[in-house]
Amino acid sequence: MQSPQPFRILTVCTGNICRSPVAERLLQAGLNQVSPGSFEVRSAGTRAMVGEPIQPLSAKIISTFRGTPDNFAARQLNQKILRETDLVLAMTSKHRGEVLQLDASLLKRTFTVREFARMLAVLETRDDAPATGDIVDFWKALPARAASVRHLALPSDPADNDVVDPYRRAEEVYHQMEDELAPAILGILRFARLTARA
Repeated sequence: MQSPQPFRILTVCTGNICRSPVAERLLQAGLNQVSPGSFEVRSAGTRAMVGEPIQPLSAKIISTFRGTPDNFAARQLNQKILRETDLVLAMTSKHRGEVLQLDASLLKRTFTVREFARMLAVLETRDDAPATGDIVDFWKALPARAASVRHLALPSDPADNDVVDPYRRAEEVYHQMEDELAPAILGILRFARLTARA
């Protein structure tokens, strides 16, 4: 049975034109394949270049992974957006801190995207998914479960929680961003597929 309200994910970076749009569009495309209509992925920036489209090299990455970079306009992160969000995936620990400054109640629902992917890998090994027929209910409970295993998913280097900012930098930095972001997104999508309920 389809939930009336999709599970709402927000990806956050600085300008909302390089990193968070890539995460938004690739997560949305992948989650649509897992369960069409069950997820809504949006993005915002802590210092957004409001109204700007996705940077061309980021758009190219989205297209490479069969996402859609079109019809995008950067938007500024604010409390209203956060109130309408079930899970926040920040591109860096600094962005995570900025989200929590705006709304401290999101503490157990805000992670860096790379951190969240590692936590899901820990949960996957536990095989203790709750028996529920509704994917949205399952995901609503997921952030708290992920937060409970944070201590088991710590990186050896705190920088491994972050995705590099390629804005106004060489094409190689966009490739580095892709190398840091893509495995996390694929890990999240893998977990979604493995735990999807028929």
